[in-house]
Amino acid sequence: RTAVLGSLWLVGIAILFALPIGTGAAIYLQEYAPKNWLTSIIQTNINNLAGVPSIVYGMLGLAVFVRVMESFTSGSMFGVTDSNGRTVLSAGLTMGILVLPLIIINAQEAIKAVPDSLRQAAFGVGATRWQTVWHHVLPNALPGILTGTILAISRALGETAPLIVVGASTFISLDPDSPFSKFTALPIQIYQWTTRAQSEFHAIAAAAIIVLLVLLLTLNATAILLRNRFQRRW
Repeated sequence: RTAVLGSLWLVGIAILFALPIGTGAAIYLQEYAPKNWLTSIIQTNINNLAGVPSIVYGMLGLAVFVRVMESFTSGSMFGVTDSNGRTVLSAGLTMGILVLPLIIINAQEAIKAVPDSLRQAAFGVGATRWQTVWHHVLPNALPGILTGTILAISRALGETAPLIVVGASTFISLDPDSPFSKFTALPIQIYQWTTRAQSEFHAIAAAAIIVLLVLLLTLNATAILLRNRFQRRW
């Protein structure tokens, strides 16, 4: 239960961090940014970051969120005294950075799929660019954005290496009850159980793998339902 709750905390923090930033970046790059060499460099770097090994993001999270921003991620600036920077907040922000390039790319593709005739019609009746984006482009791109976000979060849910680097506990019996709690996650728990010599731990690890697969399949099924429910044919 503690590992499942830890994974859910990680996913929730990652979504809250990465979805607004990723969608905003995609809107700017697709609708506002001029087509020049600087935009091309930024776009190329985003595409490259989507393929960077997850352990690199773990090192980034250790350096930035655990150490540089320790007063924030440990909760000490909010009066929390029994914690350090190795909290579920640090891990969630690291996972948010991990999936951010994927969310930006998926959101850009969803925005590209909106017919240009909708934009031209809005401009023709006097709408500003922001009104056009907010009232016409985003509502029609939202199913693709949500689908891409859920698929990106599915990747984060199964990651282990960044969590080990950031400082996830291999075993903890206390449920995380705040962003400043110590934590573990299902992949970490599975890794810890599979390294044990006793066969009983291997059986428990197999059961935990099934639970993780159920969570992943549930997220993927949600993505398919959102796409089928809201997708429009042009």
